[in-house]
Amino acid sequence: MKKFFLYLNFIALILSCSTTRTNAAEEINTDICIYGATSAGVIAAYSAAKLGKKVILIDPNSHTGGLTSGGLGYTDIGNKYAISGLSLDFYRRLGKHYKKFEQWIFEPHVAENLFKEYLNRAAIKPMFKSELTKVSKEGNKISSVTVQQRSEGGKNTETVINASVFIDCTYEGDLMAMAGISYSVGREANVTYKESYNGVQLLDKHQFADGIDPFKIKGKPESGLLWGISNEPVAQQGTGDKKVQAYNFRICLTDSQANSIPITRPDNYDSTRYELLIRLLEKDPATPFNKIMKPDLMTNRKTDINNNGPFSTDMIGMNYDYAEGNWQLRKEIQKAHEDYNKGFLYFIGHDPRMPEHLRKEMLRWGYPKDEYINNGNWSPQMYVREARRMTGEYIMTQANCEGREKVTDGVGMAAYTMDSHNCQRVVIEKNGVTMVKNEGDVQVGGFPPYPISYRSIVPKKSECRNIFVPVCLSATHIAYGSIRMEPVFMVLAQSAAYAAVMAIDNNQDIQDLDIAKLQQQLRENPLADKSTPDILIDNEDSRVSVNGNWEKNTDSKNAYGISSYRISKSEGEASIKFSVEIPERMDYDVYVYLPKINGASSKLTVHVANGIKIVPRKINLKNFQVAGQTSGEWIHAGTYNFKAGNYGYVEITNRDANGIVVADAVVLVPKRK
Repeated sequence: MKKFFLYLNFIALILSCSTTRTNAAEEINTDICIYGATSAGVIAAYSAAKLGKKVILIDPNSHTGGLTSGGLGYTDIGNKYAISGLSLDFYRRLGKHYKKFEQWIFEPHVAENLFKEYLNRAAIKPMFKSELTKVSKEGNKISSVTVQQRSEGGKNTETVINASVFIDCTYEGDLMAMAGISYSVGREANVTYKESYNGVQLLDKHQFADGIDPFKIKGKPESGLLWGISNEPVAQQGTGDKKVQAYNFRICLTDSQANSIPITRPDNYDSTRYELLIRLLEKDPATPFNKIMKPDLMTNRKTDINNNGPFSTDMIGMNYDYAEGNWQLRKEIQKAHEDYNKGFLYFIGHDPRMPEHLRKEMLRWGYPKDEYINNGNWSPQMYVREARRMTGEYIMTQANCEGREKVTDGVGMAAYTMDSHNCQRVVIEKNGVTMVKNEGDVQVGGFPPYPISYRSIVPKKSECRNIFVPVCLSATHIAYGSIRMEPVFMVLAQSAAYAAVMAIDNNQDIQDLDIAKLQQQLRENPLADKSTPDILIDNEDSRVSVNGNWEKNTDSKNAYGISSYRISKSEGEASIKFSVEIPERMDYDVYVYLPKINGASSKLTVHVANGIKIVPRKINLKNFQVAGQTSGEWIHAGTYNFKAGNYGYVEITNRDANGIVVADAVVLVPKRK
């Protein structure tokens, strides 16, 4: 017995000396608990707080804004009509910073500072370095979550957070999964949901040319495969599997010597990982820089670099364990991706086998001194394009994207191409030749914006009655590829926050809410501050009257809205009048939308009637350019004091035009304080 107590004392001594000792758990009570300080998490927290609820925002890291402030400054958006509420407010506040109306291309630190401003205005102080360790449920309802906070001194503390409603805004869906909610990882077979672009897809985009040898020693299979190539046989087209589309980093570099840090040899550098790039360039030594990566230019001489071509920044096939991995495994996978991406840049600039023109171009660039200053000037946010996806009350599919199935309970819209990056690098036989190919890349678009179901951000009621999942939402792999854009995540997160407030106020399960009332609240109070909403009129609206000869253009890619825009090519006089109803007399900024088109007039004549007088406005479009990947730009037509009532209108005419005149949409933006 004495030996037994000595043993217990020894164990107690070891535990008392441990540097990871956990103190007694603190307990916090709140209305809404949000896990993940991503762009979605910040907007959800801000929305709920502005609507009068107590909010706790938790994140396992210490970065605010997720990927939006983590390098994706060249915004993937498609049709801007899909973006509303506080998400649109975010891009307009960025516009104010850059002295424009809206700004969709921006520097990482500017975005992060703006997210912090939202949190400061809502008096929210996030709990950073707080990893979720436990989810407690009472029946099919979450009662609390426990997080472990990591401190610099090595001592961890636990906090139990009791809340009425929870929102999982992580890219990984950890809170959802720990709550026992059904989810999927990987790709469904096409037959499962009657799709055509899901599952295995051996297509031509970002693809190797035929004939590139996959073996370490060319022509010798016994030498083994080059790094990154799978030895698994390729499954039949459309077959489902657990493979996940590739991750990378959206890389911010600069060519400003005053603001640049040289790209040096990274940790764990291994030049053999880039052998396929050399073989690719042997086929075409004159390959330009922008064909081995996508260096989109941003303000202040910076980039947002993304994957491009068959061998680039995507670390294909090296992320399969990430979605369901623990904290340590994810750190290892992220570090491997960081080393690979940094190594890719270093290899291009320093390996003597690289063509001289590519080495010279790469050496122009360096890491910006003023970005990610607390993380070695490298983004702390890996591009987790897809991890878990909830299996909720409703599953969004390819049919939703293509408009063949349309929901009526939409609480957000998506408009981007169905976009999946490659999932594996494989060996195939073609015409008797063994070669390497990429598999999994799909990019199919050409459809207008479509609604995202409220039921896709809530779980099945039998599984949980008080959690929203606006990021790892319920969608198939290929539908998620269209929805998974940062502005859309913010829209859905705001909707989740509004719904959470409704559920608390009405003491309802989230699956039982009146969606029509939720949709009304989102329309009438889009900024969560009860300010007067914008007045938006699309060219297909009933308030629009057409005079003269106008053709309909059904170019959904560049149109603003869910349909088309109108163009005037004739010499005869033509005009389109957008009538407005003003709720109260106030000043409005008037904007007209111009899509990307060839042959557009460099002159635009607009008449604005404010209920008192008609004001003609001639706009010079000579230097008009559409920035980035957006479908068009808003053009300011002046500021006017509108009389309350239905007396006002904005009229677009073809008068004095020297090219095609476009009439697409008009928006009146109240002069807010």
